[in-house]
Parts: sequence; C-alpha cells; structure tokens
Amino acid sequence: MPTTTSADPSCSSPPASWPDSPWCVPGSARPATSARRKRAVIDRLQLERLRELATDIRRRDLEMVHRARLGHIGGDLSATDILATLYFAVLKVDPEAPDWPERDRFILSKGHCAGALYTTLAEKGFIERDELRTYMQPHSRLGGHPDRTKMPGVETNTGPLGHGLPVAVGCALGAKIDGAAWRTFVLTGDGELQEGSNWEAALSAAHYKLDNLTVVVDRNGLQQGDFTERTMHLDPLPDKWTAFGWSVREVNGHDHAALLDVFDQLPFQWGKPNCIIAHTHKGQGVSFMRDRPAWHHRVPTDAELAHALSELNGHRVLA
Repeated sequence: MPTTTSADPSCSSPPASWPDSPWCVPGSARPATSARRKRAVIDRLQLERLRELATDIRRRDLEMVHRARLGHIGGDLSATDILATLYFAVLKVDPEAPDWPERDRFILSKGHCAGALYTTLAEKGFIERDELRTYMQPHSRLGGHPDRTKMPGVETNTGPLGHGLPVAVGCALGAKIDGAAWRTFVLTGDGELQEGSNWEAALSAAHYKLDNLTVVVDRNGLQQGDFTERTMHLDPLPDKWTAFGWSVREVNGHDHAALLDVFDQLPFQWGKPNCIIAHTHKGQGVSFMRDRPAWHHRVPTDAELAHALSELNGHRVLA
C-alpha cells in the first residue's frame, strides 16, 4: 500500500513568482496557511474519535439503504473514512451557518454516493439524524443525488459523473479572484475519471495555479459492473495527474492518521493544485461486501444487514 510522502522542501514558503499567478490578488492570504496544523504526533484521542465516527456513519448508512431498498452502499463505505476525516478534522464549516461566506467548499463529485454524505452531514449536525429515515422517499430532501436547493451543507448538485471537478475549479478560481482564504475540496471516484470533463478541468486548474483546490480520488478499483482496470485502464494514475500539472500524494484512504497527515501538508506545492489518491476498498468494514463488484448498488437483505451490523458493532473499523 502506498504511503504518504513528505511535502517538498520548497513548499515551506511561496516562490517569488507566486504573486504573479494570473488570479492572485496582491496582499491576499496564502492558501490554507491559517488552516495548517503543525502536528508532531497525531492525537490518539482524535484518531479514536474519528474511527468511532466512521463506524457510526457506516452503521447508519447501512440501515438507511436497507430501509429505502435503494442506494450505492459499496462506494459509500469506501469513502466514509475520507468524509469523516474531512468533516471532523479538516473542513472549516459551521452547521449553524451553512452558507457562511468563509467556509471551505466540499463537492461530492461521485454523487451516487450521497448516502455517505447525508449520514456524515447528520453526524456533523447539518440535519437531524431522524431525517435519514426519509432517504429516497417521496418529497424527501434526501434524494439519490445531492441537491443544493434542498440540503444544507451541499454546495452543488451532482449525479452525472465528471461534473464535480469542473464546478470545484470554478469555486477555487472565484476564491483566487476575491482574495479569499477558503479552500475547495472535491471527492471523485476512480471510475468517474473515465469522463473526459475531469481532465479538461484538471488542465484549467493547473493553468490558473489553483493551489487552493484539492481533489481526493476514491481509488477503490471498482465501478458499476466490474473492476476499473477491466473497464478502462487508469494506471499510472499518479503520473497522469502529475503530467497535468498537479502535485500528487498517495495515501491509505482508511488510515485516519495518514489522512490527517496528508491534509496537514496542503498545499503541497505553491502554484499547483493538489491531488490525493486515496487507496480504498469498496464495501470497507463489512467482510462480505469488501472488494465485491456486486455491492456497487446491491441492497442488503435483513440477514445481511444483521451480519454487517454485527461486524461493525464488534470491531472498530481500522485501516
């Protein structure tokens, strides 16, 4: 499993050319500097809390999908540790003021995994937990894909794959133009990267030197119907992002300490957008779902739900 690498020594301060970025406002705050934490040792209590949160999110997500008889539980479970780390340790957001102008922006580009986002937002306090019972029901705010006109904490509607990163580029560019310090994060799937619109957006992000933009790739190796490598070969994925002008790190997407460490390094390099390739397992946390293509959108039976919850109740999900 690839591990995180250290930030470039040259990243300790911006190069002299940084203020000449085409969308940099002289005198504006350097991207993410105020949010960077100088952590010598990851706090064990924080790590345990993140693991507990991720387990609770998985449990509620499974119950929600089972109740609705609809959902994409496999990809939800692969993304859970990433979402828990972002919302409870990285993102500058306020559930009491979801439209706060200085908030960080998060976009779920793999919109079919809205279940994982909804349960995370409920844990964070954006919505009541009881509302999860309405998932996929008529007139519910919790549809199959996120809708910003209905849900607090949702920045943009996603569903058709390949659209989240282009929107995120626009958000990050807007922040540069305004001289704002907030950051933009986008979570995309690896199967989703077969959409060409992602690579057009990647080119634009590098051109405009959007070092306030971070894409996290949920590299679970599976998509609807099969493994990604059988559908469309993606490797060498890090080299592709590097060739498009991004600064790239790889990380175990289920290791909260590694995730915290790599997020703490942002921005990886001044004047370059950031790509984190998070190696994950579809169906993580449930043995009979893990790395199984069928669980892209299969719904657990009563017996399977009981088995899955038993595993989650008996073991905190570690990397």
